[in-house]
Amino acid sequence: MPEVGGPAGGGAPSPPEAQPPQRLCASAALAEKGRAVSFDLRLHGQPARGFALRFEGCVVAYVNRCVHVPTELDWQPDEFLDDERAWIICSIHGAVYDPRNGRCAGGPCARGRLVAIDVDEWEGQVYWYPSRDIRVPLPPPDAPDSRGQSPGPNEGP
Repeated sequence: MPEVGGPAGGGAPSPPEAQPPQRLCASAALAEKGRAVSFDLRLHGQPARGFALRFEGCVVAYVNRCVHVPTELDWQPDEFLDDERAWIICSIHGAVYDPRNGRCAGGPCARGRLVAIDVDEWEGQVYWYPSRDIRVPLPPPDAPDSRGQSPGPNEGP
């Protein structure tokens, strides 16, 4: 059966290849309303950061980008919650988000919400799930290949 879609098929582009869950950290690394664990990702093909934290017993994760102005939220590395540990707060303009769902709760973020990242926790580990828009970061150009060899001067990744 011929392939439909994609550049050669003349239709819509083929969906990106599914990526497996990505191990983020040990469950114990996320204390209730404590420091987050940050990680690299690609958002719409561009480098970005994500973060995960534990709030009311659940692990939640979001793209580290304010809705109001596309800047990272944390006021110190891996610190996203306000002094009362009740809200995610943007370090630049004070936009406030509900950690349970990422919705704007006050400030210049209007009715926006943070971009959620699917996460799960099992067997003492936390995993995040790539999606159509949120993908695993590309390896650096000089990273070793699957055989442990770095590309030569005229070889690509």
